[in-house]
Amino acid sequence: VALVLDQANSEVLFEKNSNVALPIASITKMMTGLVVVEAHQDMDELLTITDEDVDRAKFSSSRLKVGSQLTRRNYPGGLSAFVDAMNSKARQLGMMDTHYVDSSGLSKMNVASARDLGKLAMAAFRHPLLREYSTDPKAIVEASGQPMQFGNTNHLVANPGWEIGLQKTGFINEAGRCLMMQAVIEGRAVIMVFLDSKGKQSRTADAGRMRKWLEALKPANMSLPGG
Repeated sequence: VALVLDQANSEVLFEKNSNVALPIASITKMMTGLVVVEAHQDMDELLTITDEDVDRAKFSSSRLKVGSQLTRRNYPGGLSAFVDAMNSKARQLGMMDTHYVDSSGLSKMNVASARDLGKLAMAAFRHPLLREYSTDPKAIVEASGQPMQFGNTNHLVANPGWEIGLQKTGFINEAGRCLMMQAVIEGRAVIMVFLDSKGKQSRTADAGRMRKWLEALKPANMSLPGG
């Protein structure tokens, strides 16, 4: 599944099966972030990791131990209220092929079409916090006062040849390798979505192939959002 949109006017530049709803893995977290940011909560509030936060679906590991404290990552009313807010926001954005059952994307039941994720990327791009956090090559997170470094799984954000304004990767076996990204190519701001890429590097290689294709187009009337 692939979709490339002109961010300025939502024109579809390339699409392949873009209306098919598929598992989206951690691309889910872009909606997680959007809901948290738009809830205008205190981002500096200290929260405690509990046993309920442990992944018992995919048994993925985390360096954040139960009892660790770190700043804002939750939502009033707990997980069910959070998921309701995510689904409500999806409907508000016109994401009609989208359904969330968790806030992490570990469930294969979190599904969306590439068209829907294009709408999500447009909405998320309006928030400087989501642009900054999603494109930092690495970040230091303090958990109970202990600094931990996390690296971005999209190596393109550290590549000086790319101008990336927002991005999120995802992977679970059921979803394959997934990527949602905003980038400026030949002066044109575009949104790219790739779902179910097969090889480990194929989603970023797909982005590279799309970039070459867009560079070859070089339309005369290219514009950035806002003119």
